[in-house]
Amino acid sequence: MSSSILENEATTIEALEADPIKPMRVFDLQVSAVQQLSKHFRRITFTGSDLDLFGSNAAGETLDLRVKIMIPSPGHALPEFSNIRGSLQDDWYQSWRTLDESVRGVMRTYTVRSLRRAVPASEQSPAVPAEMDIDFVLHLDGGSGPAAEWAAGALVGDPLLLVGPCARWGDCLGIEFAPGNAERVLLVGDETAVPAIAAILETLPAHISGHAVLEVPTAADFLDISTPASVEAVWLARGSMPHGEALSAAVQSLIVPAACDVGEEPEEVDIDASILWETPAGAAGHGLYAWIAGEAATIRDLRRYLVRDVGMDRNAVAFMGYWRKGQALD
Repeated sequence: MSSSILENEATTIEALEADPIKPMRVFDLQVSAVQQLSKHFRRITFTGSDLDLFGSNAAGETLDLRVKIMIPSPGHALPEFSNIRGSLQDDWYQSWRTLDESVRGVMRTYTVRSLRRAVPASEQSPAVPAEMDIDFVLHLDGGSGPAAEWAAGALVGDPLLLVGPCARWGDCLGIEFAPGNAERVLLVGDETAVPAIAAILETLPAHISGHAVLEVPTAADFLDISTPASVEAVWLARGSMPHGEALSAAVQSLIVPAACDVGEEPEEVDIDASILWETPAGAAGHGLYAWIAGEAATIRDLRRYLVRDVGMDRNAVAFMGYWRKGQALD
């Protein structure tokens, strides 16, 4: 074996030891663009030197892919995260949790709205760096959390640390949308689920039919979403109505219970003490697949309606409590 081959192998081994392949990694990003999509939606575009290592599914789609963003506490820099390579179950997360909250910053979960891979330079055009969009919901009534507050004041050049899947690992962690062979879909969510639903709609094949029901604060927050599928987007302006009321009414008008087919009673979930989250690996058969996400109490009740009253197979219903009214979630 030649000395050059040995040197290349040694270099590869050193690189892997310095940057081992694990499911998750830290991405050091910078804001490259800011766009106010509507009264309550603000899109932040990020770039980063290693963003091409960010994972997605086999087709390069992000769908409802979740990531963690790290927001520093006022007056403090974030702790050192350069060695993060594992999942939230690894030691780094437990060590971070032991730090004082006023120093460690906060971690929040967001959905990747879109991911654009880098384009190398050609004779006709310069190189284009990889970019990631994350859409933030801004609560203008003073109810915004630290991540939304950061987004409200974000400027081009601002740094952000993001923990997400590594493309070198293979399987992408954080994607829950798994319709299997279903030919009809029901996508349901409040404003926190709009980015995920929008990303899913853009990737659905043309033969898929169904409905996407989206409840947002005002009619000014209705967004243009394109899809090749035959899925109708139903936008609902909440206005002064209780959160989730319009969403529930719309779902019950679209998906009507069968006359004599009553489903099982789902187990009760204490949404104040545990996370409301169940995502089957794939829908059985070619029927209806439901994906519902948003405020936990609303999602719990919608799931009960679909499984018990409509009679849907619980393995065809993915439900995720993204947040709980009156609680701040890690």
